[in-house]
Amino acid sequence: MEPILELKNIHYAYHSPEGETKTLTDLSFSVLPGEFVAIVGPSGCGKSTLLSIMCGLIEPEKGLIRLNGKYLRESTTNIGYMLQHDHLFEWRTIYHNVLLGLEIQHMLSARSREHAHELLEQYGLKQFEHAKPSQLSGGMRQRAALIRTLVLDPDILLLDEPFSALDYQTRLTVCDDIGQILKEAQKTAVLVTHDLSEAVSMADRVIVLTQRPATVTKVIPVTFELEKDTPMQRRNAPEFKQYFNLIWKELNHDA
Repeated sequence: MEPILELKNIHYAYHSPEGETKTLTDLSFSVLPGEFVAIVGPSGCGKSTLLSIMCGLIEPEKGLIRLNGKYLRESTTNIGYMLQHDHLFEWRTIYHNVLLGLEIQHMLSARSREHAHELLEQYGLKQFEHAKPSQLSGGMRQRAALIRTLVLDPDILLLDEPFSALDYQTRLTVCDDIGQILKEAQKTAVLVTHDLSEAVSMADRVIVLTQRPATVTKVIPVTFELEKDTPMQRRNAPEFKQYFNLIWKELNHDA
């Protein structure tokens, strides 16, 4: 199977009057269609910068990125990006917040509007279509933000610590919800997180980065023997602690 996303020998540095800050160095990995990959690394190592490079918001100084075999600038692959905060607009209903990306990309049609209704119903927000964001819980708001991304039918979804603004209990629930939603939709996803439990509970593979300037130090396949493989079920499985400790050791072997 050919990778949907491929990064080869990526280098990036920030420049300021004070000098150069190297952020990424000789970084390479790939993601297969339908795969969920989590990226973890020390704080400040450049994880979010890496996501920005993947979606073309910033260009690497060296290296190449391919989407479905084509260079990033030539690819028509649709990338979805889910941020740390939901960024729902209070003056718009949940339904009209979900339509925002379609409006911006001039993709509104009778079919896309109907698809938005279908996703809201499928993921338990149908009764809140006409509510304002302030009337929803943090978890429901984040689910609405995910639907706003999914309605654009992205080929690959980039998740930048999407649960970090939630309290712990809500975070567990939403992580489980969104993990199951993406698995059912068979979406390819790349998650950046500092939460190792989150990475182990959701990912097919965990990519471990070094201190800045970051490069890949380890790629850890994650498999569970579960009748129903969900993030919450994984947290209760005996393999969970083994994977957590393995990643923790890899992150801290130089500490």
